[in-house]
Amino acid sequence: MDSQQKTNPVIINHPLIEREVTILRNKYTQHEQFRSAVKRIATLLAAEIMKYAEYNKINVETPLETTSGVDLRSQVILAPVLRAGLGMVSGFLALIPEAKVSHIGIQRNEETLEPVVYYAKAPQVVSDSMIILLDPMLATGGSSDAAITFLKKKGSKNIVFACLVASPEGVALIQEKHPDVKIFAAAYDRCLNERGYILPGLGDAGDRMFGTL
Repeated sequence: MDSQQKTNPVIINHPLIEREVTILRNKYTQHEQFRSAVKRIATLLAAEIMKYAEYNKINVETPLETTSGVDLRSQVILAPVLRAGLGMVSGFLALIPEAKVSHIGIQRNEETLEPVVYYAKAPQVVSDSMIILLDPMLATGGSSDAAITFLKKKGSKNIVFACLVASPEGVALIQEKHPDVKIFAAAYDRCLNERGYILPGLGDAGDRMFGTL
């Protein structure tokens, strides 16, 4: 699939990403290998997502003459959902070192069973800031919906969502609640099981990333 097509979700079809997703799916992959694969996928996702950013034409002096180039028009803010989203940050910063980083903590209310934001720390958002929400798994979509809703209440208007693996159920929820948010994923899986895990999936990304199984 061409990532420049006007599709949602955008599934990045690249052999290097497919290889890294294979590493993530393997239940014998150790946590340090898992983290490294997540970082590499995040870097590849960043390259695709930044095709949709806005750029200014600028002039630059080479050692020999003046030529034209481009620079980012607006600031980029990475918004990882704690804790698993943290594993994607370094991959994005490798390509967008000037990006600022927000943090969003989400947990389930044990009475209502609804996801709620329990922690948030973010840089100031200007009107044209590009917000990249980072969460490895788009499963039921509940936590992603809560994070996007929170960002919008804080004034964010240009939000994209980046994940490793997406489910049809999660994609459908985000498309319904937030049709303006473009979804980028490394893999689009079959369905959720009765526990809300993505199939075939890769298990709990946070536990596998940080060795807390």
